[in-house]
Amino acid sequence: MMMSYLFQGWNCRGPAKYRDMLLDIGTEEMAHVEMLATMIARLLESSPVEAQEDAAKNSAVRAVLGGTNLNDVLLAGINPQHAIVTGGGAAPNDSVGFPWNARYTIASGNLLADFRFNVTAESQGRLQVSRLYELTDDRGVRDMLAFMLARDTMHQNQWLAAIEELEQDGLGGTPVPATFPLDRELRAVAHQYWNCSESTASSAGRWAEGPAPDGEGTFEYLAHPTPLGPEPELGTVDPRLHGTPPVPIPATTK
Repeated sequence: MMMSYLFQGWNCRGPAKYRDMLLDIGTEEMAHVEMLATMIARLLESSPVEAQEDAAKNSAVRAVLGGTNLNDVLLAGINPQHAIVTGGGAAPNDSVGFPWNARYTIASGNLLADFRFNVTAESQGRLQVSRLYELTDDRGVRDMLAFMLARDTMHQNQWLAAIEELEQDGLGGTPVPATFPLDRELRAVAHQYWNCSESTASSAGRWAEGPAPDGEGTFEYLAHPTPLGPEPELGTVDPRLHGTPPVPIPATTK
């Protein structure tokens, strides 16, 4: 989230209030990373070897530590990188040791698309922090996570308010991007709900009837949508690609 917010802010071409807000929250998220790294480092101050020895008192974990399967080690809650790579410190990795990379950064240049993504990111973040809170009874950890939960509450509200303000400022609307001419899309299917399963329980949802949120049409529920074209048939592949042909290749003679 931190890098997404910062790049969204650095690239922002909208009113200054949006750029300033993005850089404010991006900088705060950087501080959150510092807090989490400090927490992890302090929790790892006791010898990782001793921690593994304690865990090995469980027979299943002891078998795992014997080197049977790395996935089992990770599932048991033991990340060898904390001892081998970081020397008992935090690392910019996910919970199974996969390193962060720039692909996590979302900055499309469309503020409404980005802000909607940010709501999702904060929602997932708060969900995972709440689960971490329930997994520990350490008072200090819970105090810090309680702070994180409250800030994630603020940030969810912040992005929802920013989305509302963007729309009021005429800088975005549904669907994204609002600047693409609607007459260039196939409008006949723009508000159709296609039921693609045996059940029709989805027909009871708000998305199945009534005016669409974009104000440009009314939802239509198709319980049995029909194919829009024939089943695709592929031609013969170039033999130089050595692909699987649609029919057997006849034997060649010299």
